[in-house]
Formats: sequence, C-alpha cells, structure tokens
Amino acid sequence: MAKKRPQTKAGKQQLTDGEIPVVGAREPCPCGSGRRYKACHGRAAAQAVAELVQRPFEGLAGECDWVALRELVPAATVELTLKGGLPEGVPSVTLATVLPMAWPALRRDDGSVLLALQNDTSSGDLSRDLADTLQRALEAEPGSPVAARRVPAEGPRLQDVLDAAAPFAPVVHPGFEFWVPDAENATAEVSASLERANDAAIPTVLLSGVDAAYWCETPEKNHLRWVMPHPEEQLLDALARLHAAGTSSLGEGTRLVGSFRAHGLMVPVWDLPSAMGAEDCEKPAATFAERLATALASDAPLTAEERRARGGLTNRQVTLS
Repeated sequence: MAKKRPQTKAGKQQLTDGEIPVVGAREPCPCGSGRRYKACHGRAAAQAVAELVQRPFEGLAGECDWVALRELVPAATVELTLKGGLPEGVPSVTLATVLPMAWPALRRDDGSVLLALQNDTSSGDLSRDLADTLQRALEAEPGSPVAARRVPAEGPRLQDVLDAAAPFAPVVHPGFEFWVPDAENATAEVSASLERANDAAIPTVLLSGVDAAYWCETPEKNHLRWVMPHPEEQLLDALARLHAAGTSSLGEGTRLVGSFRAHGLMVPVWDLPSAMGAEDCEKPAATFAERLATALASDAPLTAEERRARGGLTNRQVTLS
C-alpha cells in the first residue's frame, strides 16, 4: 500500500506564500503541509534562484560600468548612494572590484562598508545576491567581514536598495591599497597580500571622453575594451557597417578584433600598439563614437560585404556571463 502523507493538524496556523522562510531542503516545510521543504515551497524557491537574469544591472545608473567592474577591471571603487540615505553608524558604502580573502563584503572598524563585486554568487540573479550581501554588511559588527550564503529567492535587488538618480563614478586604482586605510603602516602579512594582488593586476585606465571604455596594458600589446548599452543585434549591424567600410579601427596600428558578451551587454575589443597609451585613445575613441552613432541610426539592409563582416564579428564573440 502507498504510504499516506502526514496530515496537517487541525487548527494549526497556515502561512501564506509570502511568509514562508528558507529552511534546510530536507526539513519539514514551515507552511505546515507535512512535506519536506524541497518538495513543497522549496521547489519554487529553487527554481527562482536558478533562473539566470540576463541583465542584472539593468535600470541602475552606470550599467555599462557595473559590467566592466564585474568582468574587466582589476582594481576600482565606486561610492554608492542608498535610497533613504545611510543608516546610523555607517559613514559610507563603497563598491569594490575585489576584497581581501575574497570576502563578499567588509564592515570596517569605523563602520563604513565595502561591497565586493567580483565574487561567486549563489543564484542566477547577481543583483539580488549583491543586495543581500550589502544589507547584511550594513547590520554587521564593525571590524568584521560578511560571509557568503544562499540568498532568499524573494529578497530585494540592488535596484530596490540603491538610489537610481545618484551618479555612478568609478575610480580605477593602480593597485589594491584601498583595502587598508593606512597601507604604509600595514602588517607584514597584509603588505605581502597587497604585493601579490598588485603584481597580478593588469594596468587599466578609464577613458574620460566616452562612457565605459577601459584601456589596459599587457606585455605584448594594449587593448581597449568598451562596454556599450545598445541592443546586440543593432550594435553588430553598426559595427559590421563600419568594418566593411574600413572605419572600425581607432587609428593606425589598431584593429577591432571581436567582442565579449557580458551580463546582457556587448563589449567590443580593439588591439592597440604597445606604444599607444590611454591618453592616445581619447580622441580616436571620441571620433569612433560619432561614426558609430551614425551607423546605429541606419536602418538600410546590410550589403553582402557587411553581412560577411557581421559574420566575422559574431564568430569572434566570447560570452563571459
């Protein structure tokens, strides 16, 4: 005979879906059904957590820079503005690319909060994971890091927590000295950790004349990696038009070599001569932005040559996330 499911006791208070807390997968579901959590309300929660949000930073100020700091930039910080202002005892909240020991967040001795962007997350919604970490950091004891955890499926997202009207202004650093307020007087252990991190960092500079374009230096050649907000199909068409016309480069010795796809946005990449620094990119990048705007505005069908150029760009596209 089939086993009977345990029956809920009469008169026991039933919780609504919005009140069900997260418990262990094999524990009884808090709703009182008598089933294990994973077979009851945990099933929907697990599905919600697993669903990938393609553009987790959509709607935030500086979406392109969020993507760049998540995927491309070694050392950078941004001062964040919370809706409703800072809680008492928290003088500032700062987004950082990475933190020591891969901490998701850190509440400093003075009460300020550092939130790391380049950490592994537990769900398919990076925005929700970061918002959960931020909220726990705001409530943590000063002088303590915040550990990773499984995030509730219905928790707030960064879009619910941050002031969308506030500017998002990344500051790119040559190293990770921002980890400690007084790097010159740091302990030997901290100094060694900083040295290792700094040695691994690729020199990177944010261009000032265009949005979300980052120059970086590598041993063999330099690169410009430019996160763009345009819809992918439209941007590919525009780049193909420019490439077929021989106007997709940033000047002599430079070449558009392909693109990344990251968090729902495209990141075209140019190879640059090793002698071409960040300042040398400013004027060519601004001029290219004008050519790109014209190409984006065209709705004419692609020519055969432009279709071939588009196919080449598509074949050289790499998905980061």
